[in-house]
Amino acid sequence: MDKERINKFIGCSSMPVVDAMAKIDANAKGILFITDKDDKLDGCISDGDIRRWLIKTGDLSAPVKNAMSHPPKFLFSDERQKAEKFMRQELITAVPIINNNGYIKDIVLLCEITETNLEKSKKDLSGVPVIIMAGGKGTRLYPYTKILPKPLIPIGDTPIVERIINCFSEYGINKYYMTVNYKKGMIKSYFTDLQPGYDIKYVEESKPLGTGGSIKLIEEKFNIPLFVTNCDSLVLTDYGELYDFHIKSGNVITIVSALKNIVVPYGVLYSKENGEVSSMDEKPRLSYFINTGMYIINPETIEKIPDNTFFHMTHLVDAVMSDGLKVGMYPISEDSFLDMGEFNEMQRMERKLDMEKC
Repeated sequence: MDKERINKFIGCSSMPVVDAMAKIDANAKGILFITDKDDKLDGCISDGDIRRWLIKTGDLSAPVKNAMSHPPKFLFSDERQKAEKFMRQELITAVPIINNNGYIKDIVLLCEITETNLEKSKKDLSGVPVIIMAGGKGTRLYPYTKILPKPLIPIGDTPIVERIINCFSEYGINKYYMTVNYKKGMIKSYFTDLQPGYDIKYVEESKPLGTGGSIKLIEEKFNIPLFVTNCDSLVLTDYGELYDFHIKSGNVITIVSALKNIVVPYGVLYSKENGEVSSMDEKPRLSYFINTGMYIINPETIEKIPDNTFFHMTHLVDAVMSDGLKVGMYPISEDSFLDMGEFNEMQRMERKLDMEKC
């Protein structure tokens, strides 16, 4: 691995957690090796480590050394030939190669030295219901949605809603409820022709009921927590870990949240009394966690949705919190949330999915 590429996998111990997330997104391998003030290997941090840190503290600005794993696993330069065997034994997908002084000289990725990648088995979620909210008009994607309903807009050669279902199907889920309204006949016809190996039950709105109102139309009563998700975005995370987190946390609703970095394209002025400038910040970056539109909800929350009423999922969250019940969030990185609500985001989604194939 050349030096420029090695640097994509290395961060310093003083960098903020939010910057470590960005570097992990950029290298697309889920790992970053951390060096100390002398540039020697000091630890490592994965996207899972960052998630656990954020769930525990919510602190994006903390130095990454507070969240990293220490000591890291590594090999010396003369042990490089053992890399594949070592990674398989340690159940890791990357290992840094260091010299006798502790400096990183190379990084070996398991996926690049063997055709058989080390994949963690996915949790079996068969029997867990999934509700896909697919009734909207998709006005942000006009004029595409004048011809096609939003769920059938292709990302590459596959409609977005089919990609969403495929993500869940990897965990053994085979029963889906799809709320439909706008151009619902086209959606139903597509899946009839597709003849997939899973079952879709359509929930038809006679009028727009919002992202939550149509859930009340489902006649079946659920007895386990269920997924609810939009039809126009992909969440790239471990759904088994997400489901386990919801159960263990005691949440009534878990909202999947994604990091969003916004750069103010101007110099920002801070002032005191009488307009005196106290400081300036050139193009500051603001970091927030946003709602991805994917939720896990306990079945009893459905009773809080009014009948035949326009009602969003955010209204349901408000109702649950007003009753003093626990709502939590499950954070993912910025690059793990792909939203096709805007044309430029559709292109980013296609690039990201092409990268995932490699």
